Amino acid sequence: MTVIPLTDGRQPALAPRTHEVFLEELDVLADIGFHDFEVGTPQRLLVTVHVRLDLAHWPEADTREASWNYDFIRGGILALLKGRRFNLQETLAQEIFDMVAAKPGVTGLSISLRKPDVYPDARAVGVMLSSD
Repeated sequence: MTVIPLTDGRQPALAPRTHEVFLEELDVLADIGFHDFEVGTPQRLLVTVHVRLDLAHWPEADTREASWNYDFIRGGILALLKGRRFNLQETLAQEIFDMVAAKPGVTGLSISLRKPDVYPDARAVGVMLSSD
């Protein structure tokens, strides 16, 4: 069997099949939780977003204009949290998921939220949404 190399000399088996950008553990304060002691008392929340993109939305040029701007993810999360409270991490995770999923080129998505300061004997409690 003859393997035809790609134009840059790589073998087809080594061509990237997944194109992903991510924001990992954005550390924010959120008014979140349904317990009386949580309401009105912001808590640390760590937000991670992984976005898989189709090849057409992966940058072809080394320019800002070609990039998938991380500011969109970070700024969108901060805007969702500003002046709002959430009873459930699940609700916030769904709103972040919907915001990112609406952007062109998204083919897969996972969102995780973690409260790192809930239990002294656990690293965190949280939720995850994924298109997988």
